[in-house]
Amino acid sequence: MESTVSERWSDRWDDGLIARRVNDKPAPQPDPEPPAAEELDPLPIGGSYGGPLRIRLDALQELVGLSRTRLDDTTLAEAGRVLDEAAARQRLSARHTVVAIAGATGSGKSTLFNALAGVPIAETGLRRPTTSAPIALSWSEGAAGLLDRLAIPGRLRRRPLAGGAGDEALQGLVLVDLPDHDSAVTHHRDQVDRILALVDAVIWVVDPEKYADAALHERYLRPLAGHAEVTFVVLNQIDRLPGEAADQVLDDLRRLLDEDGMALGEHGEPGATVLALSALTGEGVGELRELLGAFVQSRGAPARRLSADVDAAATRLRPVYVAEGRPGLDERSRDDFATRLAVAVGAAAAGEAAERAWRRNANRACGTPWLRLWRWYERTRTPGGAERPQEPAEEELTARQRVEQAVRVVADEASLGLPAPWAQAVREAAVRGAQGLPEALDELAATATEPAGRPPRPAWWPAAVLAQAAMTLLQIFGALWLVGQIIGVLDPAMLPPVLVMASGIVGGPLVEWACAAAAGGPARRYGQEAERRLRDAAAACGRARVLDPIAGELMRYREVREQYVTVSATR
Repeated sequence: MESTVSERWSDRWDDGLIARRVNDKPAPQPDPEPPAAEELDPLPIGGSYGGPLRIRLDALQELVGLSRTRLDDTTLAEAGRVLDEAAARQRLSARHTVVAIAGATGSGKSTLFNALAGVPIAETGLRRPTTSAPIALSWSEGAAGLLDRLAIPGRLRRRPLAGGAGDEALQGLVLVDLPDHDSAVTHHRDQVDRILALVDAVIWVVDPEKYADAALHERYLRPLAGHAEVTFVVLNQIDRLPGEAADQVLDDLRRLLDEDGMALGEHGEPGATVLALSALTGEGVGELRELLGAFVQSRGAPARRLSADVDAAATRLRPVYVAEGRPGLDERSRDDFATRLAVAVGAAAAGEAAERAWRRNANRACGTPWLRLWRWYERTRTPGGAERPQEPAEEELTARQRVEQAVRVVADEASLGLPAPWAQAVREAAVRGAQGLPEALDELAATATEPAGRPPRPAWWPAAVLAQAAMTLLQIFGALWLVGQIIGVLDPAMLPPVLVMASGIVGGPLVEWACAAAAGGPARRYGQEAERRLRDAAAACGRARVLDPIAGELMRYREVREQYVTVSATR
């Protein structure tokens, strides 16, 4: 085991590609002590995901799960990628920080890579592109898993020469030299994009000629503006700028970064680190090494990079989760929906019919016998006249259209201001619930207003019936009295029988009129009660079939909205 560890440790010094420091009197270097076993084992990064970041990741995972049935895979792809990368990075070393050096052709990034390493590792020269594949430089053991994740083969993994105390600060740094991002070779650009999505931080190397290149700012710096805390922007080749030109170019670079939306880490505030140096002469390289050392030793880059990725995913998902205003159903919308259904089911007409039925029963109970006899005669002359006429097909079609309109209006009001996917889900829930609603309302119209028996009658009706019977008896008694006088059975006295018969004739209609007047109020209340029953039944049917499914979709939206608020860390 000890020989294996020694071989692993010695391999970093003898790969045949690292230039040696040559002294006038070279002395053999003793083999260093092999590192302890715990130094070779990668340190899990799980602890770095505590606190707010852990909460945001859990919320993002919950958000993706709740949204699978409402959003397409393309919309959730970026969020899924962030979760996958978070899980993958958590399984790897937290002791190491992977920093990529990126730049355009001729910017001098490979020269800077060699300057940080202290020895020539990456090829430099006039031939373009000089870097055709990413090269990794690791200052300590245990980064194999990270480099495997970047798909950097073993032949392109390097170790620097021992640099004394200066290298101690860089323990844990994994530096990756990328191909040119503006290379004419498509494969080179693809490698840059792939690795930039996986590293913990990036050093952008620009030169005085291309620092304002639109391709760099529009394709990389502007989209990655939210990753400012894990970004270094280095103005290289300042040895080519005379006098104060370097400061002027550096100020202009800061201005462009500010226009890109990238925060600058000045005056102790978090943001991108911007500095000028010359990788060729070494000016400013030491300052960069110190900044990188402090950056690596903080061991917070992976979490900060992941937090920025979550921010970017939340920003991209904002249009599908953030509503305009306060969508939902208020009491006014619910009442309007119930009113439209009541109109469609004919609640008002049903109430009027119930009121007429009350009055008709009152007339039948309190009317004179001769009037009831006449009405019976009229009914016999008109067969089927008492039956309720069937509604024409046009009325049924109109009722169905009213129901569909009521459903459409309430769905539009409920989805007003919702993001498109959730608005569509609300409308689909309303349409599904509306299937069979017109038929259900027709059944309600046929059953909800039908009384169990005859309409109830007030307590004074029997007295009215007795009064009407008394008036009828007076008419009969007066008529018989008068007939008896005519045929000579009784003594002639015309006035008394006429008065008795006239009082019955006049009293009967008076009793009927008084009963009709007294029945007006109860009849109206009976009709209103019938209208209310049908209205409530229609509203309950509409609520169960349409409003409750809509409310369910709105509740799901509120759940994902709460999760999104947690993910975006905004209140």
